[in-house]
Amino acid sequence: GAISIHQVVRCAKSKPFMAHFLHTNYLRGIVLRKDLWDAALDQYGYVTERDARNLGAAPGELARLARRDKLERVGHGIYRFPELPATERDEYMLAVLWANTPGAALSHDTALAVYELCDINPDRIHVTIPKGHRVNKRGGGAYILHHARLTEADLSWWQGIRTVTEKTAIQQGIDTGVPAHLLRAAIDTARERGRITIAEATGLTTQIETTYV
Repeated sequence: GAISIHQVVRCAKSKPFMAHFLHTNYLRGIVLRKDLWDAALDQYGYVTERDARNLGAAPGELARLARRDKLERVGHGIYRFPELPATERDEYMLAVLWANTPGAALSHDTALAVYELCDINPDRIHVTIPKGHRVNKRGGGAYILHHARLTEADLSWWQGIRTVTEKTAIQQGIDTGVPAHLLRAAIDTARERGRITIAEATGLTTQIETTYV
């Protein structure tokens, strides 16, 4: 005859079933952690729920690993491999991952600072995400979020972290009112390093002279 729901529940509660269930979940967690290792190496030890989804993991898998002390939860949807050493660049990687948006990049004052183009010291980390995207997360008090349409020509990498180019960072500084002496220093530094052309340096300097009157 047909199996009743009560029989199914009794089976589910049996020791062999639970042992198999727990063992299967344990193995799945081990495999997922191994598969996430490469992403963690590229992201200063951090992995996200997006990374796990891309590997086909079910929702909540990273939280389960964290409960077993296999990962550390560091923010909403963001976890860290505890065996990887911390660095002074971690906070910048975390800022980009916090935005949880493809195309998110360090920008504005932060980009000027990490490239060491001028003596600027922002008290929060600037991140730009594409227009039309929203960040529905807590924990953003350490960040200033900007929205802009950035092209590939506007983007580069700093220490493995997506960051706007030197030229774009200086342009953003002009647009947001960074002091002129800092922008001039940034232009000189970027030009000396060959990161902007003479024409670009001239164009940026002209904008400063016409904007800061």
